[in-house]
Amino acid sequence: MTRLCVCDMCNCGRHRCTHQSSTLYSKGGKSNPLSEYTEKYPAYKGHTRPKSLKPQQEYKAHQSTMEGTTTFRMDYIPYVVPRRPERQQVEYKPKPGQIDLGTTYKQDFNQYEIQPFVPFRPKERAHIMNAKLDTVPTYKEDFRQWEISKRELTKPDMTYHPPAAKFGNSTTFQDDFVQKGLVPRESYKPPNVAKFSDVPFENLTSNKLSYVPHALEARYVKAPEEYKPNSNPFQDLTTHRQDYQGLPGQLSKSCKPEVLKVASNKPFQSSTEFRDRFQQWPVSLPEFHKSVEYTSPTEHMDLTTTSHTDYIKHQVHPFVSAKPFSIPKKSSRPFQGNTTMRDDFQPWAAQRQSLIRKQEEIRRSSEKMEDLTTFKAHFIHHQPQPSQSFKPHNAPMRSDAPLENDTMYRTEFTPKKISICPASFESPPGFVFDTYDDRGHRFFRKLTSTDTIETPKEMALIA
Repeated sequence: MTRLCVCDMCNCGRHRCTHQSSTLYSKGGKSNPLSEYTEKYPAYKGHTRPKSLKPQQEYKAHQSTMEGTTTFRMDYIPYVVPRRPERQQVEYKPKPGQIDLGTTYKQDFNQYEIQPFVPFRPKERAHIMNAKLDTVPTYKEDFRQWEISKRELTKPDMTYHPPAAKFGNSTTFQDDFVQKGLVPRESYKPPNVAKFSDVPFENLTSNKLSYVPHALEARYVKAPEEYKPNSNPFQDLTTHRQDYQGLPGQLSKSCKPEVLKVASNKPFQSSTEFRDRFQQWPVSLPEFHKSVEYTSPTEHMDLTTTSHTDYIKHQVHPFVSAKPFSIPKKSSRPFQGNTTMRDDFQPWAAQRQSLIRKQEEIRRSSEKMEDLTTFKAHFIHHQPQPSQSFKPHNAPMRSDAPLENDTMYRTEFTPKKISICPASFESPPGFVFDTYDDRGHRFFRKLTSTDTIETPKEMALIA
């Protein structure tokens, strides 16, 4: 094909011809009636989308067979583990004889003699007066007693008869308690005495017996590589520097009016409207009020009030109470200080009960303390033997073989040539503009030997 469109020449997929309206509505102009963007903002030239050099993430399975051996399988040595002997349980044999059910309460309780309870409250004494009461209340005059038979009580006759002896009432504990003799209890607890063994301590373990130390290989030290700078010059050109061209335009002018200085040679007039029209009024000084000096009166002051002058005093008899006065009756007999509490209550001779304590099983010595403990008396000092560690040193495993620095990126990466899309130029190299289409396509034809070749500025810069 000798004629190609911009859409056909593009190999990056970003360049398309500006489509115009159909032939029925064609206006004859080359401008796009759908948008004014192409007229005001020209497209960048020579812009190509960079292609990714990243390799495809394809998983490649390991083709060789996998070894099922591990360091644990190679170095592990099984040991014969015997079964732990079980402890035989001792058969229970009941102890012959009878169980003593005595308690510390039964052993330490002292019985007291109990006397019957006697009430301390005195009998009620009725105060009888010798005078006879002549008045009859309204209750006796108006009340008429009905003939009502007395109901018999269904409650059994349980009258309380106090005992004749002191503390004669017995309790349920005294009635039901049967006293038994005291029997000392024997302790079946084993003595808390440490048992020492004469057999020496075996410090041999399975690790000491079965561990085989292995010799470690020498550490491989890699020689540092020398830095070699790149001989190619650094390209500091960017797409912005390469493709951007500034648009021609004029600077914006300010609409603010110019500030002009107003200057005059005439002298300044100090007269104002206030000075010309102001009329001064005469103002007198304010008069100060002088306070009158206080003079005390020389005559006697009359302290009489209207209540004193107008009040009329009336003769009023004092109020006499109709209630007879209560005259206290005084007796010539001496005062008796005895009361029912003093007469009936007789304090007992009570003594404080001593504490009930058990007899001490351990006798306390009266001699001086020897400052000797059970730890000091029974402790046997042994010479400490430091345990030898059979743990291998925490050193990394090194190998003399060089490190394989080949990666999948180095072996499988194939560099590709960076090509520039010919449709990004205004006039593609090797083509000459021919005609426009009704739909807006721009067709270019290939150059021949007779046509003059014009190299665009963008290609010259890239070269």
